[in-house]
Amino acid sequence: MTKTLYLVRHAKSDWKTGQADFDRPLNKRGRRDAPDMGLRLKQRGALPALLVCSPARRANETCELLDLGTETDFNETIYEASAGELLDLVQQLDDRVESAMLIGHNPAMTWLAGLLSGERIEGMPTCAVAAIEIETARWRAAGACPARLLWRDYPRKAE
Repeated sequence: MTKTLYLVRHAKSDWKTGQADFDRPLNKRGRRDAPDMGLRLKQRGALPALLVCSPARRANETCELLDLGTETDFNETIYEASAGELLDLVQQLDDRVESAMLIGHNPAMTWLAGLLSGERIEGMPTCAVAAIEIETARWRAAGACPARLLWRDYPRKAE
C-alpha cells in the first residue's frame, strides 16, 4: 500500500504591488504558469483526492488556476511553516485519502521534498511540483518509512 503526496510551490508572485507578504498576488507569469502546470498535472493523471493550501493570496490563486477539480482545505499552518510543521500536517491526514497535494511556500516545500524522498533537491522554482510515493497505508508513518521521488516538474523544465 502506498500514499502519493504532491508538493507544490505557489506560482510567481508580484513583488511590485507593495502589499503585505500574505496579500501578495500572482504576477503575469504566475497567472500563465499555474494553468499550464494544472494541464500538465491532469495529463499525468496527478489528481489528488485532497488538496491542502496555504491561505496566502498567491497560494490561493495558484490553487484556483491549477483547476484540478478537487475540494480545497485552507490551512494556516502552511504559511511560514517549517518542513517539520509540514510533515506534522501530512502525518495528520486521513488514512482514507490515498493522494494529497500541499500548495505552499519555499523553503519548506523544497526541504520537505528532500526530507521525505532522501533526494538532494536544490530548490523548487515557482509553480514546481514534486510527486512523492510513500510506502505506507498510514500517513502518520510519513518521514519514518521508505519514500521515493516519482518526478518533479516546473514551468520552464525542458521536456
